[in-house]
Amino acid sequence: MRNGIYSSNLQVFSKPKLCNEEFMGKLLSRRWTLRSPETKVHQVMQRDKSHDRTVFLHTNPSFNGDLREMDKEDRYFYIVRDDLLHPLINGNKARKLDGVLPLLEDCSVTDVVTCGGCQSAHTAAVAALCAERGIKSHLLLRGEQPEILTGYNLMSTIYGNVTYVPRSIYANRVEMLKNHATLVAGSNDSVVWLDDIIEASTACLSTSPTLAGMDASRNARNHLRKILIINEGAADSVALLGVIRMVQYLSENHLFGRRALRFVVDAGTGTTAIGLGLAALCLGLPWVVYAVMLADTIDAYREKEERLISEFKKHFNVQYIDHNVNKEDARIVHWVERSRPRKFGKVLEGEMQTCQQIAQQTGILVDPVYTLAAWEMATLLCKEEAKGGPEVVMLHTGGTLGMLGLAQRYKNYFGSLKKGLCQY
Repeated sequence: MRNGIYSSNLQVFSKPKLCNEEFMGKLLSRRWTLRSPETKVHQVMQRDKSHDRTVFLHTNPSFNGDLREMDKEDRYFYIVRDDLLHPLINGNKARKLDGVLPLLEDCSVTDVVTCGGCQSAHTAAVAALCAERGIKSHLLLRGEQPEILTGYNLMSTIYGNVTYVPRSIYANRVEMLKNHATLVAGSNDSVVWLDDIIEASTACLSTSPTLAGMDASRNARNHLRKILIINEGAADSVALLGVIRMVQYLSENHLFGRRALRFVVDAGTGTTAIGLGLAALCLGLPWVVYAVMLADTIDAYREKEERLISEFKKHFNVQYIDHNVNKEDARIVHWVERSRPRKFGKVLEGEMQTCQQIAQQTGILVDPVYTLAAWEMATLLCKEEAKGGPEVVMLHTGGTLGMLGLAQRYKNYFGSLKKGLCQY
């Protein structure tokens, strides 16, 4: 796919399994935030007749190719409903933090510093999960405080300690996070980055908390508190673990098994997409991951892909990933532009009406900034599926509380929802 246009010449080949089963067992045999990797999988059916498109949802779809209800003109794609995991901590935020929170507990972290946009689902998820564990969260939000707090901004404020940061300072995230963590720590407490605790906690792929416990014991003697810094969007190698765990679940025989798929996801930081591609590679799944770029250039996303894979190999002692995996002809993610490129966070005319129509026809809530882009790409790809191509799966990454913040910023678009629906 180039510039957002799908090429039907692309073939899907079986990928070699580059991590053996024993290694994957050790990698995923650890404590998790989510009790289970399970998620609901639904099927979106699209039927075009007489220039009229009907869309409906199967909540109990067949995974064995039994599509007796379909006509020749019908199309479909599966949708992984990670938006239903939790009312606040859902979607890719829950998956990214799945392997993170137990590390914080093992290392006796007392405070967490992280950052995000004003309506960041990441900061709200971190704040809520930390509050459940008695950990204080310090959240740096970009820009000015809204006149009325709504959505994820409101949840971040309720669960955590919010500081609004001018955009000029926020632009240098590393320095901003470090300075604020130092301020929180004062003169007696320690400051560590998430990377600092990964290697000790995962040395030799051991699930034993011995190393973390020893570190926590030393810290308790020498410091009153331990302040941990988590990057924006939890864009760290440890965040890939929860995504890999989800993919392993989805590849079970009663679901998608090991058949060829086109897997579609929206890409903010790109971490989730990289986790999907890496999981498919390690598990030997013939999946092609399509990530719709929302926030950066293709070069920046490819650089992130290479960095995260390199960090993952280092932190988790991965010896089985081919050294050529990051070269141009062997990338694990197909980065594609959205159908209507724009500055990140901007809503275009007609998009809210499209989200409204999808919600009314299927009961699925997508938002115009993130998940609508994945929905549109899945709709495009399933046209090829109808011609005999691989099945299409969309990962719903959640984030729908952010619509409340968009309603504040784009009053005209939201006020016009009752004026009629557009076709998508």
